[in-house]
Amino acid sequence: MDLVRVTTTLTPESVEAGYREGIFPMADPDFPGITWHRPPMRAIIPLDGFHVSRSLARRMRTARFEITFDRDFEGVMRACAAREPTWITEDLIEVYVALHRAGKAHSVEVRVNGQVAGGVYGVHLGAAFFAESMFHSVTDMSKVALASLVARLRERNFQLLEVQYLTPHLAGLGAIEIPHDEYLVRLRQALDHNHTML
Repeated sequence: MDLVRVTTTLTPESVEAGYREGIFPMADPDFPGITWHRPPMRAIIPLDGFHVSRSLARRMRTARFEITFDRDFEGVMRACAAREPTWITEDLIEVYVALHRAGKAHSVEVRVNGQVAGGVYGVHLGAAFFAESMFHSVTDMSKVALASLVARLRERNFQLLEVQYLTPHLAGLGAIEIPHDEYLVRLRQALDHNHTML
């Protein structure tokens, strides 16, 4: 069980403090509170270990799409929430949009024929990026968004890309699990820096 806290409210300040502490919030449309989680094993993507398959590399070379950053943060977040079940409620959207406006949350958008067809969003503190969720409406566009995020983080010398829970999909892209104590060490080192995303 990774649940460590339940609160009735959520603010940009409490979310930032949670990430700095090594926990993150989730919500449930059928539950009135905010649950805070600290997995005993934390999933990260080593920035030098992101795996681009041959098919994805080919798609990135040949597909016609446009990559943008922070052009439609709320749109990406709402697209990530448009699934059942979802842990992204209106309360979360409001708070993360506020973090985005404060320069502490960012999105990557992948546009195909002018329409956002994939994306990823998350929170940025120091030299750490906490990826929250991603989506696609065109095959592989969430992978393209994540690959673009990794490239940007590497370019800006970030140290940590956290993805919360390991899934087969993320494992196929190079994600690994590390114990929470090790995660905290890496987190503190990353928070000691002050890198920019844009």
